[in-house]
Amino acid sequence: MTSFQTIAVIGLGYIGLPTAAILATNGLDVIGVDVNQRTVDAVNDGRVPFVEPDLGIHVAGAVSQGRLKATTQTPAADAYIVAVPTPFTADKSADLSYIEAAARGIAPVLQGGELIILESTSPPGATRHLGEYIVSLRPDLSLDGGEGRPAILLAHCPERVLPGKVMIELVTNDRIVGGVTRRAADLAKDLYSVFCQGEILVTDDVTAEMAKLVENSYRDVNIAFANELSVISAKLGINVWELIRLANHHPRVDILQPGPGVGGHCIAVDPWFIVAAAPAESRLIRTARTVNDDKPRWVLDQVHAAFAKLPKNAEVALLGLAFKANIDDLRESPAIEIAQAIAESMAGIRINVAEPHIDSLPGSLQRQDNVRLVPLEEAVSRSSLVVVLVDHDAVRALPAEVLAGKLLVDTRGIFSS
Repeated sequence: MTSFQTIAVIGLGYIGLPTAAILATNGLDVIGVDVNQRTVDAVNDGRVPFVEPDLGIHVAGAVSQGRLKATTQTPAADAYIVAVPTPFTADKSADLSYIEAAARGIAPVLQGGELIILESTSPPGATRHLGEYIVSLRPDLSLDGGEGRPAILLAHCPERVLPGKVMIELVTNDRIVGGVTRRAADLAKDLYSVFCQGEILVTDDVTAEMAKLVENSYRDVNIAFANELSVISAKLGINVWELIRLANHHPRVDILQPGPGVGGHCIAVDPWFIVAAAPAESRLIRTARTVNDDKPRWVLDQVHAAFAKLPKNAEVALLGLAFKANIDDLRESPAIEIAQAIAESMAGIRINVAEPHIDSLPGSLQRQDNVRLVPLEEAVSRSSLVVVLVDHDAVRALPAEVLAGKLLVDTRGIFSS
């Protein structure tokens, strides 16, 4: 059993709230902190403000038991888990402003001896930057206990979960814990042992930061290979889905499935952190990012080519906006980029967007007069051109007869394989 009793989780998004809930349902007192009052109110009501299977049960149970509550003000606690966004800037380097904002909230309530864990996916050195930033605000504290100043204990423990399966993978996946000091790493391992049934691997903080970036860059490179194959296959008149299926019968070949691009808060972002850290040496990683970032423009060309075969007043259906199937997460979604480009380039043409996991269009599409969010069946029935962007189960379940007579651009291979 861990020696910690009160845990503050900074950031109640797709990673922070599940982490807070799983800690609370395992007997710890957890205070979630978020700048969004609506998120705080939802959690205190036992509700989840986004879609994630099984999370609602954990949140409702933890709140009803008095183990989980939320606030906009950072409290005093035994340990802090920082799970805030780390987007990239215009030059593709990491934006650490959210981490620094979390530090400004934590610093005033520290006494020394607290464990501070950065879960946010970060470039090498971000955990130490967090610690140094806190000490700059609290010069009576230190990172090493030198000069008689109480030390704070810093560690990095990157999340490694799949949206849609977070509550399962939080428990079952192996975790990497990297400490600025060995004591910090050991205490972080102790804390995650409360709920993690996988192996907890201990290293230093910079290696832990890099490990997460490497995991997602590996995925990105392999997705880029599949996406490039789809472009080559289209030029050569080959069905890429059949091609990959045949090639994957080789015992040492496992090609991934192509798509409209790569989205989400990890795979579409993390490789750039490696490129920024070692720009001259990251040639393959940079090229993979470029291939995947270029894929939405290729899809747009396919849509324009298909629409050219239709009457000028035909309508277009776009199926899916999320960055992956069966979730409502739109972060860095290539489907959003494609939908925006289609709406702008086809002014006057009605664009019927079907995304079963959201209630309203994101702001960029709300500003387009020709875009409407409609139920899936309506989007298909009234449109002459159907563009599949996300392989939601609801999209997969569409019967073949509803697509009869429609032109189809299928970026996920649901109806083309």
